[in-house]
Amino acid sequence: MLFAFSVAPTTTEDTGASMSAAVAEAIRVVRESGLPHETTAMFTTIEGEWDEVIPVVKAATDAVLAVSPRVSLVLKADLRPGRNGELRGKVERVERRLAGGGDRAGGEGAR
Repeated sequence: MLFAFSVAPTTTEDTGASMSAAVAEAIRVVRESGLPHETTAMFTTIEGEWDEVIPVVKAATDAVLAVSPRVSLVLKADLRPGRNGELRGKVERVERRLAGGGDRAGGEGAR
């Protein structure tokens, strides 16, 4: 299962912390989890089961709450229990189609 999330302070003025420092702490939590993940400009995507990922998202949110009295969390999930390697697999299937190749798995939606 894939879980994409974005967590950020809504303000850091009261604490003197910077937005990027707060987000970096959240990403540090994700990296230390050992779960497959990818960070982009807008989201961090983690691959794993519910019971593995949700505590990581909570800990990342708590890391941002440590420097901000108010935090915004956006969470999106692609729930396909039993599937592994989808962090890269979904992108690879789209890239094959763009290159003119087919995909036997099919069923991928637009992003």
